[in-house]
Amino acid sequence: MKLLKSKTKLLIFIAIFLFSIIIYLYSVVGSIVSEGYDKQNKTIEFVKSIIPSHYIKKIRDNFFIASNLKAKNKILELQLKKYEQGYEGQKFDTRTVKLNDTNYEVNSFFLPFKRLDVNLGWNAEMNSLRAHYAEINDDNIFLISGEGKTIFFNKNNLQSNKLDFKILPNNISLILKDNNFQLIGIRDLYFHGDEIFISMMTKDEKGITINIYVADLNSENLEFEIFFQTNEYWNKYNVFSGGRIERFDNENILFSIGYSYVKNAAQEVNSLLGKIIKINLDSKKSKIISIGHRNPQGLKYIKDENLIINSEHGPKGGDEINFNKLDEGKKTKNFGWDIASYGTKYDGTDPYKKSHSKYGFEEPIKYYVPSIGISEVLYLENNSFCMKKCLWTTSLRANSIYVSSINKNFDQLIPEGRIFLKGNRIRDIDYDKELDQIILVSENIPSLLSLRRIEK
Repeated sequence: MKLLKSKTKLLIFIAIFLFSIIIYLYSVVGSIVSEGYDKQNKTIEFVKSIIPSHYIKKIRDNFFIASNLKAKNKILELQLKKYEQGYEGQKFDTRTVKLNDTNYEVNSFFLPFKRLDVNLGWNAEMNSLRAHYAEINDDNIFLISGEGKTIFFNKNNLQSNKLDFKILPNNISLILKDNNFQLIGIRDLYFHGDEIFISMMTKDEKGITINIYVADLNSENLEFEIFFQTNEYWNKYNVFSGGRIERFDNENILFSIGYSYVKNAAQEVNSLLGKIIKINLDSKKSKIISIGHRNPQGLKYIKDENLIINSEHGPKGGDEINFNKLDEGKKTKNFGWDIASYGTKYDGTDPYKKSHSKYGFEEPIKYYVPSIGISEVLYLENNSFCMKKCLWTTSLRANSIYVSSINKNFDQLIPEGRIFLKGNRIRDIDYDKELDQIILVSENIPSLLSLRRIEK
């Protein structure tokens, strides 16, 4: 009898213990579902690696209904507040983040653009219209939505509680109507002198393409016209378009073009897909600068070093940062796609060569496994954000800025840490020297973030 009672007590204890563990895990996972999580967390990444993604979605949707509703209600509350404030660009969040021993203040302001729906997935065609871009030009900050809406505000408004956006009309809808185009999405915004450039993906009877349009800069109305046509078309929508525009010199700009899911195109010199090219501002003639690119997301040219820095999405893993030192007389550099990659396919197969240099390709100066959802890059030197020479790399998936210093020879990135901005898929980044502030475009709400160093 005593033995039976002892076993009963033990079973009750084990049952209570297991129940407590289940309740604890449920509350932890529920918090992750409702509040989000760090997608670079190794424990969570391990769990996701052993459980198929469709099962994770079923578990989330069926067992964590309350947590899902809490997350959706939080988003709806912010969306309602964003809608009610219109074009005021109200500040709705202030937080302090830390990188090593340095604190930064991050202020978030509403953008009057449509939000990205993460539940549809990162490759949903609808989300192609939800990628937004910003650029600082003199005293103003200009933004364009994925749908082609243009606005601007005085950059000094970053010091206040609202940005006070001004609507800047443009003729993008007329271009689409007159040419019977379907807008797939805007892919970048860039200023050169008194002109404003955009890259735009459209679809017509030939298929999907990406081209550059230009307008004279003014504060009344932007009249865009075609500047450069790639004459490249593909049949089905995909996210591998590239589209970044960057200053090269007084006569040329740089333009990145993704491989657009066209097999072998990145290696074909007769195709502009999977390339970084330069375009002459007067003749509009192009020249290939580098080949073997998958989906370039960031693009910067460092004049003093004659160096092009680009970031690009890998497949499953293998996001890259590439340094291209432009040496006179050297052949066009090949960065390996779609032959070499440190990632794998999403179906689990791995047809890619790992070493790039062994097969005659350029090695990335940095690659990320797992992927961070790499985005735009920002080069900094000698300011409050960087003592010498630095590269700030933004990310979509990881909601972060990866900070690295660059060595004297510009052939090595030294990781300095990561600024985690929970709940913010960062699409774009820019720096204003006068204000000594960094601005970021976040897709989730969406919002414009300002980041400044807090002096001790």
